[in-house]
Amino acid sequence: MEKHMTGSLEAGDDVVRVRQSTLIGLHREAKNIPLFSNSVNAQRAGGHLSSFRGRGMEFHESRPYQAGDDIRAIDWRVTARSGRTHTKVYREERERPVLLWVDLCRSMFFGTRNCFKSVLASRLAALLAWSSVQHGDRLGGLIFSEQDHFEFRPRSGKSAALNFIRKLTTHSAWDQRDKIVPSGEAGLLALKRLREVARPGSLVVLISDFRFFDDSWRVHLSRLAKHNDVVLLFTHDPLEQALPPAGYYRLTDGHAEIGIDSGNKTSRQEYQQRFDAHRQTLEQLSRQFRLHFIDASTTSDQLEILKTGFGVGSRK
Repeated sequence: MEKHMTGSLEAGDDVVRVRQSTLIGLHREAKNIPLFSNSVNAQRAGGHLSSFRGRGMEFHESRPYQAGDDIRAIDWRVTARSGRTHTKVYREERERPVLLWVDLCRSMFFGTRNCFKSVLASRLAALLAWSSVQHGDRLGGLIFSEQDHFEFRPRSGKSAALNFIRKLTTHSAWDQRDKIVPSGEAGLLALKRLREVARPGSLVVLISDFRFFDDSWRVHLSRLAKHNDVVLLFTHDPLEQALPPAGYYRLTDGHAEIGIDSGNKTSRQEYQQRFDAHRQTLEQLSRQFRLHFIDASTTSDQLEILKTGFGVGSRK
């Protein structure tokens, strides 16, 4: 059940529901997120293990060797045939597929600071969508909840980002979340489908709280990561990480209220340990299958989350 602390959030756009105009406006900030970065910087120790493969390189031509050229790129066949040393010249392949997998299941409609996790996820997805099209990649992906599932074949250009944003902001989950019974099946099915549609060499970003993650996900993630760059973008709220200072708190989902007594020290420790264990599981999975792990709290700046996670400045 999605809840927020009474008085912590005021109901409104971009807090409990994201606006289309907000996501469209993020195109100006997205240019600061280079998805072709050679490496990923860890926000936390052990967070990221490997560098992105990035776009592939395709052979362009052979030309006469020049001082400073990498000797490993010498074209020995042309050199032998012409009697003059030649170097192979490569160019970066364009239009790499970027697939955004966005979780709008009921557990994502929760927040005690700044906004719901679903709003944060939408902003992060929009920034990545704009960055991908601005850097010449093809944008596609999946948006899913317990009720609805949308797929987008990778396409180039501004229209791809605008269509993705339109589907994201008009998804039925924003209006029907109160009627949905939480289930982990939706995420597993969406992950299976992602494996089927992901073309080798894609950059795949999974944006979720991974609330229902279990061993059944492992096989699909490991196979997906064999031929793609896979990013786990873990969204969470501070109240999920640790209970507030000792006291009695009322929480509401807009219909019903419950009370939480955070005064018991043992309960507080066990609560935090459950969250830490969940995050550690995701980090261990990232190390095992060479995924890229990015931590995203609702209290963090969304642009800084991605700039840090994708290693801005690591490639010249």
